[in-house]
Amino acid sequence: MGTDMMNQLYMEMIRYYSGDAKRIQHFVKVHAFAKLISELEHVDDRTKEIIETAALVHDIGIRPAEEKYGTSSGKLQEQEGPAAAQAMLTRLGTDERLTDRVCYLVGHHHTYTDIDGIDYQILVEADFLVNLYEDQSGDNAVVSAMKNIFKTESGKQICREMFRTEGESNG
Repeated sequence: MGTDMMNQLYMEMIRYYSGDAKRIQHFVKVHAFAKLISELEHVDDRTKEIIETAALVHDIGIRPAEEKYGTSSGKLQEQEGPAAAQAMLTRLGTDERLTDRVCYLVGHHHTYTDIDGIDYQILVEADFLVNLYEDQSGDNAVVSAMKNIFKTESGKQICREMFRTEGESNG
């Protein structure tokens, strides 16, 4: 997915959440952190493409979950997100392997066990960086996330700097 296609996806997601500035701001920030971490971690171009695409659409399941169930818990987002992501990515002409992996990530981004790849890890870390801030999480939540969620050195460093915490016993 080239720059033009990524920008098309960006605009498609902005239209998807038209009138919902909070949700738009959220995925923009997750994308920015995901892109930064993937570059600092020197992931290959294909993996970076998966990460950036997934970061833009990771919460696409919120809208259908709210429409169907009146709520958008993490599990409902994971349940409803892949079909919505697949429809949008297919409409934009993304290749099947990219679409399949992105849909898998969308369907698992609130599941923090059995993280099976650097793309999954970076997406989770980027989402945590934004959620810890947006939810005004306290020091205990930040330290817990640093200990239990963050695995990349870049993600850990960003978290430490952002929240001015060590978050782990030996730096």
